Amino acid sequence: MNITRRAALGALALPLAAPGLARAQAAFPDQPIRMIVPFAAGGPADLIARVTARVMSERLGKPIVVEARAGAGGAIGVDAAAKARPDGHTIVMASSGAIVILPHLQATMPYDAQKDLAPITQVLAVPQIIAIAPNLGPKNLAEFVAMAKARPGALSFGSAGVGSSLHMAGELLKIRAGIDIVHIPYRGAAPAVTDLLAGRIQMLAADVPALLPHVQGGSVPALAVTAEERLGILPNLPTAIEAGVPGMISETWYGLLGPSGIPADRLRILAEAAQAALRDTQTRDALIAQGGRVVGSNPDDFANFIRTTSTTWAEVVRTNNIKLD
Repeated sequence: MNITRRAALGALALPLAAPGLARAQAAFPDQPIRMIVPFAAGGPADLIARVTARVMSERLGKPIVVEARAGAGGAIGVDAAAKARPDGHTIVMASSGAIVILPHLQATMPYDAQKDLAPITQVLAVPQIIAIAPNLGPKNLAEFVAMAKARPGALSFGSAGVGSSLHMAGELLKIRAGIDIVHIPYRGAAPAVTDLLAGRIQMLAADVPALLPHVQGGSVPALAVTAEERLGILPNLPTAIEAGVPGMISETWYGLLGPSGIPADRLRILAEAAQAALRDTQTRDALIAQGGRVVGSNPDDFANFIRTTSTTWAEVVRTNNIKLD
């Protein structure tokens, strides 16, 4: 009799418990989401974050608060996200440097990019344009490579600083083309572009937005783009691979990640919201205007991409013995 009564009570309890559990699972997010941007407000990463957050917020039904945490090449903001509570309410719009480049340049990092972070989706990939100084002479990338091989150590290339994606693109070109050109680091892309225009450096591989006005205006010769496919905004500019340098793919990418340990269902909800944002026409147009291609990968594909590109940059750092100043 007691057993039967307990069983009946248990049967009554199940329908009561199940809706509560369902409500708990469906409640995410139950508070505003913090999207950390590991760079200063107003820069490309900030713009990409805010454009993506608009539709994500609509999809999730909660505000997304964009918070700038700049410093250490993006590592400070990424570290803050990696150490956040893994409940899905803190994410970071990271760039490639802090995830797949810096870990190979610094002896110690405050986080393990492949263990302490949960990839959500890759948002945007911005390739570099390989451009040369006016009046240098070469008409295409093959001619520039031939010039560099004929004059080892005599030509220079600029970058936005040691370890920047611009620096790594130049170092990758050295390996893939088999040339010896000297790296000249600057404090940002703008002064490097200025010196390229003045002929003080001979080559620069810079993100599309930094060089596009000068290329379209005819003030610098563009030789190639470091993407798998040609750019719609520069359809006549060949890829570096088409121009004769196999494996010359280099992009500054931006992607959403959270702290490792986010429950799988919440990770899926975040990924689906981000992917919905990247299908939105207004969002896509704003992102494409940054000179890149919109990606929108799933968490597994993004994780595989991070592993692959991390291996590539580790090889470049090791082969060319690159060290931070």
